Amino acid sequence: MDLTSYDAVLFDLDGVLTPTADVHMAAWRAMFTAHFTAHGVTPAYSDADYFAYVDGKPRYDGVRSALASRGVVLPEGDPADLPGAQTVCGLGNTKNAAFDRVLREDGVVAYPGSVALLDALAARGTAVAVVSSSRNAPAVLAAAGLADRFTVVVDGTVAIAEGLPGKPAPDTFVFAAQQLGVPVERAVVVEDAVSGVAAGRAGGFGLVVGVDRGAGGDVLLEAGADVVVQDLAELVVP
Repeated sequence: MDLTSYDAVLFDLDGVLTPTADVHMAAWRAMFTAHFTAHGVTPAYSDADYFAYVDGKPRYDGVRSALASRGVVLPEGDPADLPGAQTVCGLGNTKNAAFDRVLREDGVVAYPGSVALLDALAARGTAVAVVSSSRNAPAVLAAAGLADRFTVVVDGTVAIAEGLPGKPAPDTFVFAAQQLGVPVERAVVVEDAVSGVAAGRAGGFGLVVGVDRGAGGDVLLEAGADVVVQDLAELVVP
């Protein structure tokens, strides 16, 4: 597939540019398993729950969604709640503390195929941006050595500051395209999460590329992807 007919490519981060989706998945698993076990919540949390309820969403939205799947309602709390607090924010912050610890200790290396695509787009002068629900995006980009490649990063912190609803709403992608000065129909969305693919489709973007890192190709196509690849190297045109 040739992306040269588009003016901008908007990338999700975790699972698209870097394998940090695996770290997020493990952190969510540890937090929910501990919470469900301690409070007798059934059925037990599984990785299928990650893809169904959490993947690609803002942190606290993911907490609410997974809890709602078990009929559990907790107080909202406050973003300043300490990890361990029995609130939506407290559980989200427990998960984030685990993610931060792994990132500090282990670091992260970008997918080679993703770097190859970024190199090809840079050579062509195609504008790029990162659009991530995570508030950890700047730290992840820095750890992966990608920070200097993106002048536009729309992450969870930016979304809150701008009053933008998170994925599957298209607003964060639309905002990124506006920051680049590119109409949505001239921009490509690249996503591995069902919620992100749905956001790209809802936003009327020119092309929505799904990257299957575990969600399932058929699922991503059903959510609105125009095409699904296993690795972004497949999008590099010689």
